Amino acid sequence: MKVNKEIYQEILSSLTEHQVLVAVSKIQPVESIRTLYDMGQRDFGENYVQELLAKEAVLPKDIRWHFIGHLQSNKVKYIAPFVHLIHGVDSEKLLEEINKQALKNNRRIHCLLQVHIAEEETKFGFDEAEIKEIIPRILGTNSTNFLNADVCGLMGMASFSDDENKVRSEFKKLRSIYEALNILLQSAQDVIEPPLPPPSTASVQLSTFNLKPLNLLSMGMSGDYKIALEEGSNMIRIGSLLFGARLSNN
Repeated sequence: MKVNKEIYQEILSSLTEHQVLVAVSKIQPVESIRTLYDMGQRDFGENYVQELLAKEAVLPKDIRWHFIGHLQSNKVKYIAPFVHLIHGVDSEKLLEEINKQALKNNRRIHCLLQVHIAEEETKFGFDEAEIKEIIPRILGTNSTNFLNADVCGLMGMASFSDDENKVRSEFKKLRSIYEALNILLQSAQDVIEPPLPPPSTASVQLSTFNLKPLNLLSMGMSGDYKIALEEGSNMIRIGSLLFGARLSNN
């Protein structure tokens, strides 16, 4: 499968230094990934655990692997040693398992909580009320349940629609939620002094965990990334524009 180098450069030129392109390489051959890697791309997204494991084993170790599919709790252990960012955390149970496996591997795993903003019920994620309840609780200064699961932002997918106004309104909604949560976290940080870690957890970097603001807003794919960038996305996931049609839909 031939990589569209011109489109790749065009997308990169549209991004600021604070925006990240994740090249969605699921169902793509290793050779295509190497082509983009040789052009400087380091962030790649995969949907399937077994495929990710196979690619990680043979590709350069400085690739930042993003898991962007629906992740089952019993599969977390396989990618925990190396995954850079898990995009679709859609339940507290999954977040607990990520924290557990990160602890076993003596590392912190970056995570995005998925917010359901589209009309399609097939998409996963927390609704607005749920996300506004869970974020302050899991990032609160008294929480020690998620020290190794670094929740650093939100992810959402707009409706699969040609209606640009609909897509834009859904991205606006997610950005509004993201900004409201950061205001809440910042106001709490201003009034709450982080507790000193007990002696038994002195090695844990609590100072990087307590009530820190979210810094990633991942929204936008091949068909709608330009709208997403206009609405404040700082991480886009692009597959078919770069690689063409996938070899399989399975």
